[in-house]
Amino acid sequence: MPLLTTTALAGGNGSLFSADTGMFGALQAAANAPRPTPLLYTDAMPVTVEITPDEPVETLHLANTRKVISRADLDCMAEALYHEARGEGRQGQMAVAEVILNRVDSGAFPRTVCGVINQPSQFSYTIGGAKPIRNKAAYLRAQDIAAEALAGAPRQLTGGATYFHTPAVSPSWSRRFQRTVQIGRHIFYRTNQRVASN
Repeated sequence: MPLLTTTALAGGNGSLFSADTGMFGALQAAANAPRPTPLLYTDAMPVTVEITPDEPVETLHLANTRKVISRADLDCMAEALYHEARGEGRQGQMAVAEVILNRVDSGAFPRTVCGVINQPSQFSYTIGGAKPIRNKAAYLRAQDIAAEALAGAPRQLTGGATYFHTPAVSPSWSRRFQRTVQIGRHIFYRTNQRVASN
């Protein structure tokens, strides 16, 4: 598309507020132009997947399809990411968000984000009362990551983990569960149950 000068955009007199239609007429014409028909594959058949007994079955951890994100869920998730993983990169914070959402979907933990986070003795920052948020930029970053996770970002980082800890501690439960991955300063684990979101 050729570059248009201000004069050309303004209809010839150099003013963007010209009585001539200029740019605005062109935009209106483009907006009213017929749109191309989308290409639809109406004759396509669903793909069938065959699994033989000899092949290992991979667990697929689907993205969350929740449509409504409550303010309470967003606040609880952002606070947890801030206190548990603010020193981590984006991937590390998203991994902690995955654990929280995997717990919500597991059936073995409370069914809400706030319920999971506030379950007694599960997240270290909740022990001993409320903790202040001192770094606003880090909190806003955690809030963005929380919103993305709650909106249904794919859970591809932790392999369905429902637990994590730092290398500084060695909780007894870590010997009972399957270690899936280490991301930054967190080691992630899952139980033998499958975790999938709805």
